[in-house]
Amino acid sequence: MTEFDPEKFEDKYVHYFNELQRAYKDAFNYMNDRYDSELVHAIDQQVLNESEPFYEGDGEFRVELPENPADRVQGVLADDEKIAETVDVYVERIESELRRVFGFESNE
Repeated sequence: MTEFDPEKFEDKYVHYFNELQRAYKDAFNYMNDRYDSELVHAIDQQVLNESEPFYEGDGEFRVELPENPADRVQGVLADDEKIAETVDVYVERIESELRRVFGFESNE
């Protein structure tokens, strides 16, 4: 595991690209195993492709999404409420995986 440096996270794609990729991939695998895979794929490709992770301090991360994430999801049969709920769970999982990958918490 790479030792986490909050200052290096400002330039995260240079210093932590592999860790970010692993956190997002692990979150995707978790979600894909437990939720509607078509919806998970659509969120991954149409919402999370433009997301941005930030380090908030004290071992906490925040994932910022593009505006109106539910409106961006196309090609799946799901109402706005289900999409919004799934996006929220997915984002929480990414944040959890970021904490795990960077050594702030163990596997859940």
